[in-house]
Amino acid sequence: MSALTTVTTEQPELINAIDTIWVAICAAIIFFMEGGFALLEAGFVRSKNAMSIIAKVIVDIIFGGIAFYIVGFGIAYGNSNGWFAFDIGITSDDLGLGLTVSNKLFWFIQLGFAIAAISIVSGAVAERMKIWSYAVYVFIFCAVMYPMVADWVWNPNGWLATRGFNDFAGSAAVHAMGGFSALAAAIVLGPRFGKYKENGQVNAIPGHNLPLAAVGAFILWFGWFAFNPGSTLGAVGNWELIGTVATNTFLASAAGGISTMFYTYFRYGQIDITMTINGVLAGLVAITAGCNVVDANAAIIIGLVAGVLVDVAVLYIDKLQIDDPVGAIAVHGVNGLFGALAVGLFATDGGLFYGGGAALLGTQALGVGVIAVFSFTLTFILMKIMQKTFGIRISKREESAGIDAVSFGVEAYSTFE
Repeated sequence: MSALTTVTTEQPELINAIDTIWVAICAAIIFFMEGGFALLEAGFVRSKNAMSIIAKVIVDIIFGGIAFYIVGFGIAYGNSNGWFAFDIGITSDDLGLGLTVSNKLFWFIQLGFAIAAISIVSGAVAERMKIWSYAVYVFIFCAVMYPMVADWVWNPNGWLATRGFNDFAGSAAVHAMGGFSALAAAIVLGPRFGKYKENGQVNAIPGHNLPLAAVGAFILWFGWFAFNPGSTLGAVGNWELIGTVATNTFLASAAGGISTMFYTYFRYGQIDITMTINGVLAGLVAITAGCNVVDANAAIIIGLVAGVLVDVAVLYIDKLQIDDPVGAIAVHGVNGLFGALAVGLFATDGGLFYGGGAALLGTQALGVGVIAVFSFTLTFILMKIMQKTFGIRISKREESAGIDAVSFGVEAYSTFE
């Protein structure tokens, strides 16, 4: 057998092997982003509650992961009627996605997206939600809520997918989904004690360890270069697309940080580093939907807008007296919404600013609008039900003393004599 014949014969296996390595590496890095969420959120809360936020991220992974395995994956990627699928667990059937990796590995990389979405909520409910109530919500979110949205957007038969909705790596399905769920949860829970004065003035509650939060942001930043390029679901034949996605991801994130630095400097007279951290993340969130269909210049513009939008949104959310300790609603909800709409404006094929008319923009607006309303409404209802039954908020004594000491019997920083 000639060498050419051997290569031709073995080509499918080589493609499967290369793509499997690519997806497995990306999936592992995406999973590690949970460490970024944990450190970012822990740094942005008070020291007496640092371990409680770590606990919530662990709950995201263990409860959310099991829920997504048992029920969620089948709802998202099974034989869909356009709104949800009927399969249970991980099927060995062809999912219609043209995969060159196993369904089990595809499940694992999609698990990273599911637990990223719910981790957005953990930051918005920090310092005041009961851990077991949160675990119940996590299970429902990863078993039903997120999988339904994933079905709409990424299942070949999903009602948004068939309409041409473009959400490459999840500005809408992950970030807007998580962000608007976080908004509903924060509203039902109410603000932390002492956050707002009687006259409505905001009483700032600074995070206890900003370098820790910055390290968490850097981990998330790093992980995004698997989150977005990994959504190609294969390396063979995608080298140009992977390069485009990675480049756009960086340019938008850097532009987001730059615009936030300038905006806060001219608005407040000094650079707000914590807001700059969120500006970088806002740029990442906003480019996630369209990183495959916009050019580099558009990626920079998207990032610049996102970096200003996040600060404006944080101030407006505080004005409404909605307490979000880490800025999750502004970063993920608002900029997830903007990122999905930006596809309709900046896509080189079909974007409004590129002569494509308003059709794609209309599709993007419909899709992200429905996702935002769905996630907000269902979360609001679930939180109200739990509030009226077994409760969702810790006691005032526990909130005052600190969740770590009262609920977990540990402190993030032990006192040595």
